[in-house]
Amino acid sequence: MRRKPIELAAVATAAVPGLTPTAVSSAPDDPADFDSALLLDSEGKQWRVRSPRHAEASARLETEFMVLRAFAPGIRAELPFLMPTVAGTVRQGALSTFVYSHLAGTTRSVEELTAGPEGLAREVGAALAAIHDLPRALVSNADLPSYTPNEFRQRRLNELDQAATTGKIPPVLLRRWEHALEDVSLWRFNPCVVHGDLHEDNILVDGERVTAVTGWTDLRIGDPADDMAWLVASNEQGFVDAVLRHYTTSRRDAPDAHLLRRAALSAEFALAQYLVKGLAAGDQTMIGEAEEMLASLADDIAEHGGQPISVEPLPQAVPAVHVEPVPQVEPASAAAMPSVHVTPIPVEKSDAGAAAPEGSAPAAGGSEADPATGLAGEATPPAPPAADDTSTAALKIVDAKSH
Repeated sequence: MRRKPIELAAVATAAVPGLTPTAVSSAPDDPADFDSALLLDSEGKQWRVRSPRHAEASARLETEFMVLRAFAPGIRAELPFLMPTVAGTVRQGALSTFVYSHLAGTTRSVEELTAGPEGLAREVGAALAAIHDLPRALVSNADLPSYTPNEFRQRRLNELDQAATTGKIPPVLLRRWEHALEDVSLWRFNPCVVHGDLHEDNILVDGERVTAVTGWTDLRIGDPADDMAWLVASNEQGFVDAVLRHYTTSRRDAPDAHLLRRAALSAEFALAQYLVKGLAAGDQTMIGEAEEMLASLADDIAEHGGQPISVEPLPQAVPAVHVEPVPQVEPASAAAMPSVHVTPIPVEKSDAGAAAPEGSAPAAGGSEADPATGLAGEATPPAPPAADDTSTAALKIVDAKSH
């Protein structure tokens, strides 16, 4: 059940002693997982409340709480943006609601970000680089997930198998994604610290500055391309190129050549993940939205090809063919297909086989010499008719689609 902002305000007062909200408004968030609100207290200070809608979302908030505590003041000071601080928490049944001190800045839509000035692209690129250059020990010490490139690829293959069992993924997408996941050259990258849930609603902006990054529920060591998926999905290539340029110059490690290809795959595959999530929750609205977006993506790829993903070109589907033998035509008469006549090889003359003296009679029961062979004796019998040989009959290839 969705909670209204006024209900969240009542929960916040229990989480933060002395908090007296004077104004309440809704805050953007993932509507499938969280209810959120912004509170203004009597001293003019703002607070953000996040309440999970199910147990899995509550576990993510608890993970974020552990992540934020792992960011020591020294690490936070090196970041070009601010991070949230948990002010209080309250548990209601199996779910935990968290209250955060509010951070300056506002969220902007993808359209507003991509239409912004070059300075904003520079800020986004620098923020991404700072996240990916965080020390890996930050994740390992907090006992958070860590994946090698092959482990990450296998994990995504397992997710693809799960999505395929729904029977709701268009075949053109299944074939495209499977080919990309089997293209080993695409998955050669250096794992790094990844935000894991980065998108426009988790980036706070003030003017041309990125003031804060929120939503630290999925921190891990993995593929940096996942944090780029929302950029590629914007289809604003100029903004993507500008962010990537500043990201590359800001990072300590040079990004791999196929970063944006995997980001495109991550952006597309997010629709399949959304479908599976909707089916697991039994949410017909989510399922309908996912099916509609998947069908639209499939149509776009079928017509325009979509974002390039695989390094190796996708094999073209070979049309099915049907092979039929050419029908054998029966001869109208024996004369139409004459038998084959085989001429015996002449035998060389010798003394034993010399011609009979002049005037001698032919041998009894014999016949005159065969003019064709020069041999006396029985007449050469006619060769028997050869049987029809169908072992090399002509074949006709017929395109099955025309039948």
